[in-house]
Amino acid sequence: MNIAAETPKTEPKFLAALKGTAHKAPPMWLMRQAGRYLAEYREVRSQAGSFLNLCYNPELAAEVTLQPIRRFDFDAAIIFSDILVVPHALGQHLEFREGEGPHLDPITSLADLSKLSVEKAKSTFSIVYEAIDRTISGLGDRTPLIGFCGAPWTVASYMVEGHGSSDYRAAKLLAYREPETFKAILDMLVEASAMYLIGQANAGARALQIFDSWASALADNDFDAFVIEPTAEIVKRVKAVHPNVPIIGFPRGASPKYADYVARTGVDALGCDTAAPLPTIAAQQDKVTVQGNLDPLLLLAGGDAMDRRVNAILEALAPKPYVFNLGHGILPDTPIEHVERLIRTVRG
Repeated sequence: MNIAAETPKTEPKFLAALKGTAHKAPPMWLMRQAGRYLAEYREVRSQAGSFLNLCYNPELAAEVTLQPIRRFDFDAAIIFSDILVVPHALGQHLEFREGEGPHLDPITSLADLSKLSVEKAKSTFSIVYEAIDRTISGLGDRTPLIGFCGAPWTVASYMVEGHGSSDYRAAKLLAYREPETFKAILDMLVEASAMYLIGQANAGARALQIFDSWASALADNDFDAFVIEPTAEIVKRVKAVHPNVPIIGFPRGASPKYADYVARTGVDALGCDTAAPLPTIAAQQDKVTVQGNLDPLLLLAGGDAMDRRVNAILEALAPKPYVFNLGHGILPDTPIEHVERLIRTVRG
C-alpha cells in the first residue's frame, strides 16, 4: 500500500485515500449528508411531494446531492437515493409512510419472487443514472461522486419483513425453513445490485459503497453465507467491468468479522460503524483504507466531547489511509454549526 504525505494534484483527495494515500488532514464526507438537517433540502423535499418522488426526479435528486457540497465543500458527494430503490425497481410495491418508514409487500415464497424481474429494473435504474449525470455536471472534476446500493442481506430482510425490524424474524425464519427461497432472493439481488452499480459507474460515479446496515444480526456462519459471499460476488462482477472504481463495504455492527470481510469480499475500503473499537479498525489499515466512525449523536451534541472524540479518531487512524465519516447517517436535528465545527476540527 502506498503511504504518501501528499495527494497527487491530478487526483481528488478522496479517491487518493481509497487507493492507499494517507493524509495529515483526511478527506471527509458524511453518510446522509444530503438530508433533513439542511433547510435547503427541506424546501426541495416539499416540492417533490414524497420521498420516492424526490428519489425519482433526476433534477431534484441532483440538486439535493449538490447542496451539502455547496455549503460544506465535502471531499465527496453521494448520489441522493435509497437502498430500497432496487426491490422497488424489481417490481416490489414500496411506499414510505410518514412517521413509519418504508413498507413493502412481503416476499415470502418463490411464487412471490417470480413476480419480480431484473429486466424490469433497468428502466427505473436509468432514472438514477440520469440523476448521476446531472450531478456530475454540477460537481465538475474536483469532487467525486459516490454511487451505492444496499447489500443483499440488508435489502432481502426488508423484502421479506415488509418493513424495518428489530430481530429480522421473518427473514431469518425464511432463510432457515426455506433456504432455497431465501437463496433465490439473494441471487436476484446480487444480479440486480451488480448491474445497478455498474450502471452508476458507467454514468460517472467514481466510487461505490455497499451498505449492509443489518450485518450485525447474523451468526458467524450466516454472516459468511448472507453477507460475505453475496458481497464478494457483487464486487467480482463490478470489478470485471470497472477494475479501477474503488468499492467501500459497510458491514454495520460486524467488527469481529472485519478481517474475514476484508479478505474475502475484495472491497477497497472498509466503512466502520460507531461501535467498532479504534484498534480493531486500525488493524485493517495495512490491507484496506478505512472510513468512519464518529457517533452521529456526538455530532448532534457537539462541543468539547465531540472535539475530543474526533481528535482521538484522527490520532488513531489518520496516520494511515483513512476517510473521515460518521458511524451511521447524520441525524435530522443536527445543528449546522456543529457540522461546521466538525469540519474545522478534521481539517485543522
